[in-house]
Amino acid sequence: MAQHLNPEKIRELAKVLDDAIENRKTEEVMSYFAETCEIELLGVNLTGKEGLRKAIRWIFRYLKELTLVPITIMIEGNTFFEEFFVRAKTKEGKEIQVKQAEVLVYDYEYKVKSLRLYFDRLELAATYTSNPIEKIMIDRLSKASLKGLI
Repeated sequence: MAQHLNPEKIRELAKVLDDAIENRKTEEVMSYFAETCEIELLGVNLTGKEGLRKAIRWIFRYLKELTLVPITIMIEGNTFFEEFFVRAKTKEGKEIQVKQAEVLVYDYEYKVKSLRLYFDRLELAATYTSNPIEKIMIDRLSKASLKGLI
């Protein structure tokens, strides 16, 4: 018979994980993941703790401060879904806000075995850059991607 995970425990663990990310506690973040975890980020698949460490370093390389602001949370079985805002300050001091979604799948020891993180690269790029030429290019790509929709 399949074991059922406690949704409230999953919610609590996800919150503690968010707090560790906000406080830039790499080793604590790592402790919430299974040894054989899988991470999907921007179409890149990373595996294991080394892949996780690479993803964390990538995030912290660009963001000096960050706050994760939940919008919607759903839990079903061993899966946690959250839509949220990342409010952050870059290393250069620029403040940005980007909407993201994540799917965390927990194993029966309440460790994250899978993390899928989704966000719009163009939205991130538009909020991150201050280069006028880059802004024009991003704006054109954004408009082209919506052609026929609006």
